This record gives sequence, structure tokens and C-alpha cells, in this order.
Amino acid sequence: MARLGLAARCAALLEYPGASETSIDSAEATIQRWQLIRDKTFLRRIYEEWYLHVASAIPTTAKPVLELGSGAGFMSEYVEGLITSDILELPEVSRVVDACAGLPFETASLRGIAMVNTLHHLPDAEAFFDEASRCLESGGTISMIEPWNTSWSRFVYSRLHHEPFEPDVVSWGFESSGPLSSANGALPWIVFARDRTRFEQRFPDLEIRRVEPIMPVRYLLSGGVSMRSLVPTWSFAPLRAVERASRSLTGSTAMFAHVAVARR
Repeated sequence: MARLGLAARCAALLEYPGASETSIDSAEATIQRWQLIRDKTFLRRIYEEWYLHVASAIPTTAKPVLELGSGAGFMSEYVEGLITSDILELPEVSRVVDACAGLPFETASLRGIAMVNTLHHLPDAEAFFDEASRCLESGGTISMIEPWNTSWSRFVYSRLHHEPFEPDVVSWGFESSGPLSSANGALPWIVFARDRTRFEQRFPDLEIRRVEPIMPVRYLLSGGVSMRSLVPTWSFAPLRAVERASRSLTGSTAMFAHVAVARR
């Protein structure tokens, strides 16, 4: 039997118990992740920080906010009037929504669309932005946390992560074989950095208001939703302080970005 590569052997040793026992595209896998995020305190605190980023960019009007890809999360604790949704039918999610097949909301009926690690799974990003532009009220905002392309993140995502990460592809779309297994982790960077001019021309009613690269190491050290944590919970605050002190390097080391896009 061929010897496993070093990265594969390390991944096997660090795999969270039961993480690979179900298909990643199944509802059962997302339910498992729901519990895992709550069990891993370090990881939960990362999600809490992401939700604060997302909430900070959404205007406070009377209209509701749609969350796409709610899945294993708990954003409703941070965003008032949140409508949770996912492409899968899940016990903690209120609506089943395919973001690329038309959003089931009236024109200008939403003050925000919130997403965490969802855009890079959408096989037709242009269809989503067309619908988002229609459903958002004036000033309404798409606020999202997504993977980002830097020299450091390319190394991590291409070697230590199961999802495709292809910053050189021309298209914003890809073939879909499953809601979570299909992805291009570099898609947010492609749309909002490399092809920003194309985005602005294609969607003149949408304004990119924030692109903030964040979090170079903490998510990796948390083990994410499939690996054991590499650090104790008490290290969360010191590691956050180190990241903040090294903010000048974040542009070349960030693994994620907070992006906010508003309806004019």
C-alpha cells in the first residue's frame, strides 16, 4: 500500500471524531457540524466574532434580514429579524432556499442578506447577485464572511482543505455536484478583488462598501468543522491580540475577508 503523504497522515490523526462518517452534502453532516461548533468553544468564539462583523454592516430598519446557508450556525443571536435558510431541510432552519434559483421574497423587502462561508458554494454567483439586488431595499446590504486569496491562504486551502481553491479560473460559476462539496474557495476574491471592475459594471445598483481581510491563523488553529482544535480555549484572546498587532501583514496572510455590498 502506498504510503500516505505527510499532510494526509496529519489530517487523519487530527480528524474530529465522526467528522467523516457521513456525506458532506447530507443534512446529517450539517447537523453534526451544528453540534460540533457548540462543543468546540474556541471555534464557537470565532463564529461569534464573524457574526459581529456581519451584523455591523447591516442597516437597522424595520425590514427582515435573510441568512443564506444558515446550516450549523447561530446568527439569529446576533441579527434581529433574521430569517434563517439553507438549501437543505434542517431542524434549526426556517426556510429552504436555493440562492441561485430565485429568492422567494418581494422586491425591496429585505434590509440585508447575511452569509458565512456561503458565496463560494454558489455555482451561479451572477444569478444570486441579480436576485439580491432585486430583494434589497435602498441601502440594504449583503454582509458576508468568505475565504480570501492571499499567499498564505493559497498554501493552506490548496493543501489542507478539501474544497477546490482556484483563483485563476475565468468563470464565476462552476458545475454543482452537491451543496457543500461543490465550491471554489477563491470565488469571493475573484469577484470582489480580481474582477471588481467587472462586478461594478455588471451590477451598477450594487456598491462594494467594505473588503476587509481578516483572521490569518485562528480558524486554522481551531481545527474548523472537521479537525480537532490545535490550541486550548484560553489562547483565543492572546492569539486575537497577536493578529490585531500584526494587522499590517493581514493583506498577505488573511484566510478570510468581511465583504459588505450595498444596494444603491
